[in-house]
Order: sequence, then structure tokens, then C-alpha cells
Amino acid sequence: MRYGFVIDQDRCIGCHACTVACKEEHQVPVGVFRTWVKHIEKGEFPHTSRHFGVMRCNHCDDSPCTEICPTSALYRRADGIVDFDNRRCIGCKACMQACPYDALYIDPNNNTAAKCNFCAHRVEMSLEPACVIVCPTQAILAGDLDNPGSKVSRVVATQKVSVRKPQKGTQPKLFYVGIEGDLLEPTRISRTDTYFASDWRDGAAQASAGDAGNLAVALAREVYDVPHPAPWGWRIAAYLWTKAVAAGVLLVATILLSLANESAATLLNIVCPAIALVGLAVTSALLVFDLKRPDRFFYLITKPNFRSWLVIGTYFLIGYGALAGGWLLCGIFASSVPSVLRWFAAAFAIASACYSAFLFAQAKGRDMWQSPLFLWHLLVQALVAGSAAILIAGILMDAPPGILKPAALILLGSLIVSLAMNMGEIALPHVSEDVRIATQVLINGRLRKRFWGLVIGTGLIAPIVLASLGLASLVPSASAFAVVAAVLALAGLWWFEESWVKAGQAAPLS
Repeated sequence: MRYGFVIDQDRCIGCHACTVACKEEHQVPVGVFRTWVKHIEKGEFPHTSRHFGVMRCNHCDDSPCTEICPTSALYRRADGIVDFDNRRCIGCKACMQACPYDALYIDPNNNTAAKCNFCAHRVEMSLEPACVIVCPTQAILAGDLDNPGSKVSRVVATQKVSVRKPQKGTQPKLFYVGIEGDLLEPTRISRTDTYFASDWRDGAAQASAGDAGNLAVALAREVYDVPHPAPWGWRIAAYLWTKAVAAGVLLVATILLSLANESAATLLNIVCPAIALVGLAVTSALLVFDLKRPDRFFYLITKPNFRSWLVIGTYFLIGYGALAGGWLLCGIFASSVPSVLRWFAAAFAIASACYSAFLFAQAKGRDMWQSPLFLWHLLVQALVAGSAAILIAGILMDAPPGILKPAALILLGSLIVSLAMNMGEIALPHVSEDVRIATQVLINGRLRKRFWGLVIGTGLIAPIVLASLGLASLVPSASAFAVVAAVLALAGLWWFEESWVKAGQAAPLS
């Protein structure tokens, strides 16, 4: 048994009865929607047309939201319905990033995620979903797709049907008959700040001017939709930054300890693990307070979904924190750190720095974050952050050149690699229109000044020059140049993380 929907847009009159019935059945708060009717217009006056599309959860057979959910609050039932248990939800918003269809939202009443659940409580009583029974034109059908005698199965088998974003491989079970193709591809629709059924002249002008992400010639204009704000903000960018510092400082310290003498024991054996522990504490605090239900953060341990990289990453961070604590205790009480502890800590540092690449890859709704280079970005960023932190602390503590010079070399090398990776990634052909839109927002759109001026110019090129000058000893105050290079590198890393998170959410999902 696999329950699914068929929506016949040839019958749909855009009356929004399904939206109202859904809101009443589930007491959906004002401002958020489980099902909604989107309107677009095409053509130029007097040759114009308006088209409707009913949007909702697709109840995918291979649902990315259930995979990324760290507490299994989202789950696929035996009958194919993707249901939701808000008693387990911690409000991490990862499911909103994983869904390619914008089907999930945060309920403002209880601060947990929510979506269409096929009216599972009605289905269990052999009743049809609320939206089906109120549709005045019988445009919505619901039933068992595996039953050859059901209406939905016959329509799918005998008529031309379409699904949204089949390239995502989610195997959606929401089928459309007669839908306008532009409604299935949100990147083909121009968006304006005007109001529904008004200001058409200004709207047309804005649509033609467009943003960096819109097509040069819009094929359709959005005239009615529901709000879909970006789920992740500065806290996620800050989490990536603090995690890079926390992981990188012991990774670089492990490398430097193989070259160090006893005079560097305080810096590498005490200060570095202390920085790592502080960075981990701040990282954890950012993750907890970004949750809509921070009071449930411990569900990551007590109700874990081990398919989610949020859970796997949590265990990496816990393990790394324990190793960093052991490193610090050895540095304080034994004056030296066993090599086996150092290399285990380095391995967990790499895992802690890089697991976010797999987490972002589970966010299948965001194509920009699917880049195979992101893992290497995170590893190089950890080397940048770790060497920069050690340089700053080492110069303040008057560490020997045998520590400072290798640290400066690691910083310089990782900055050069980071610059090359950034330039290569924006120059490579884009694998999808979503990636093109996100990249254009980054390099030509509203984030261009931050990207070119702060990330590339101030955060990469300037510290590369300064670090090179310091290593070449062309100036008497080489240490001052190294400190400035390290500070700029850390600042550039922050600006990169913020820009990356914002640009990745620039392409519309619905």
C-alpha cells in the first residue's frame, strides 16, 4: 500500500478551499500553510493567462526529510505516508533544508516543524483527507497507488502526469495532471514585491529588471505565493566558524608537536586544547540556541536517528571534546601529551571539521551545498583557523621561531589552496539552475561586495601577501604582519561562512 495524491489542474479553479479545509482540520496557525495554491501569470497584455498549482508535501518514497531528521520525528509509515511526531521534534529546521518542495514550516505555536500528513488520522478511519472532500471540482484525488482499481492509480497509469523536481530522486507521490510546466520549476518564475491583482505595471518593470538570480527573460510571473523564509541564519555560519577554530587548533598542534621542542609545551599542550574546548563550548551553544526547542537538545542523544549527520556529528564533537580535555590534563599534570592521544585527537578534529559536508549534502533542497568540494573547503578552513589561532597565541606568548614559522607556512599554504578552490568552484560549469542562481547571487548579486571585497580581497589575498612578507623577513616587524594576516584570515573565514549559508538558500524551492 502506498498512498498518494493526484491533482488535476485542468479542474482546479484556484478557490483555496483545500487550504482553508486543511487549516481548519489541523488548526494550522495564521501565516503558515500545509497546503496552498500558487498563482502565476504568463504573457503580455492583452495576451495573458493565469495558472494555479496546489503545493504541499509530496510524501516521497525516498524522503530526504526523514533521513536528516536527527530524532526520527519525521518518519515514513508502512502505508507510504510521511508523518510527523511533534513530541520528538527539536526544531533544528534541517528537514526544511532537505525538502526540495518547501513543504515544511515551523509552527509558531509549539516551535516544532509541521507539514501535510495526508490527514493520517482520517485515513485510519477510512475517510478521505479534508482537502479532497471539500474540493468543489474534484480536482484532488487521494488513494492507494499500488491498488490498480483505485482512481489515483488509474489516472497515473492512463493519463500524462507530472511530478515536481524528479531529478532529485525522491520518488514523490504527488502527481499533477495538466499543470503549467513553470509551476514545477520555481527558478523559471520571476518574483516581485508588488501585491496580488495590483500594481501590474510596476510589477512588470521589476520582473524585467530582475535580481541576479532570475532569468534574463522571465517566462512567468509569480502573483501569489506563501512566505518561505530562509531557515538558517548567522548562528549556523558562526557554528561553522567556531567549529573550524576548535577542530583546526589541535589538528595544527599535532603537526607542530612533531617539530617542537620543550619550550613550546605551554602553547601546544595547554593553550591549544584550551582554545579547542572553548571553541567547542561556543559551537555547542550556537547549535542549541539555534533550535526552536532548545529544551529538547538532549534528544540528539536519547532519541537519535543514526542516519542523520546531525547525530553523527554530535558524537564526533563529544569524542573530540573528551580527547581535547585529556590533552589539556596531560599538558597540565604530565607536561607532555602521549603521541597516541595526539593522533586520535587529530583524527577526531578532522571528523569534527568535515562532518558538516555530509550534513549539508543531506540538505537535498539546496543544490549549492551538494558541492563535492565542500568537504575539502572545511578541511582547509580548519587548517586556516587553527594555524591563525596558534600564530596569534604564539606571538603573544613569544613562542620560538621553530613554532611560529611552521604555523605561518601552514597558514600561507592553506590560504593559497582556499583561494584556488574558491576561484575554481565559481568558474566551473553549474550542475543545475539552482547552483547558477546561488553562485550569481554570490558573485554578481546582493552578496558580491562581501564576497569579492571581504572574503577574497580582505580574507584571502591580503593575508597571503602579509604572511609571505613575514616569512620572507622583508620587514623588521614580521611578527606584526603575521598577526594581522592571522586576524584577517579568521575574519575572511567568518565572511565566507556567512556568505555560503546565505547564498545556498537564495534559489527558491517552490
